[in-house]
Amino acid sequence: MGTMYAALLRGINVSGHRRVPMAELRTLLGELGHEDVATYLQSGNAVFRSASDDENALGAGLERAIRERFGFPVDCLVRPGDYLAGVADACPFPAAELEGRQLHVTYFDQAVEASRFASVDTDTFRPEEFRLGDRALYLYAPDGLGRSRLAVALGRPAVTRGLVATSRNWNTVLKLVEMTRD
Repeated sequence: MGTMYAALLRGINVSGHRRVPMAELRTLLGELGHEDVATYLQSGNAVFRSASDDENALGAGLERAIRERFGFPVDCLVRPGDYLAGVADACPFPAAELEGRQLHVTYFDQAVEASRFASVDTDTFRPEEFRLGDRALYLYAPDGLGRSRLAVALGRPAVTRGLVATSRNWNTVLKLVEMTRD
């Protein structure tokens, strides 16, 4: 039977750069032996079923295959559906009361210590806020991510050095949970 996973690809199909057509990504995932493959939007979201229980190996295999097929590197975080559901359930903000564009989750490749963000003076960014979760950061940005000053501060190299991170708005978070449900 296997586990349903989501593959979160970082930085593809942005302004015509690093193009990975979703049909080709679905084909590639199938060629890697995965089943029940589907994609969501053009921004690098795929779901698939795999017998493997090693999300890091699945991500590394997909990164290798993308580099070979498309000729450029793409960071890929692979997470099981139950992890995605747990992140959604643990949201510290009132998600049901917010628009999807106001709430974002940044997924990390590893656990992140709060001390990494100590240099970010959160009071200067209010009403924007963030909270850490399980290899995830929740960002409340009432005016959306594109206008978020806090998102810029959180994404500075001094804060994110050594991390692989990719963000999704709340609508996409919920859609991926739905798509990975068994």
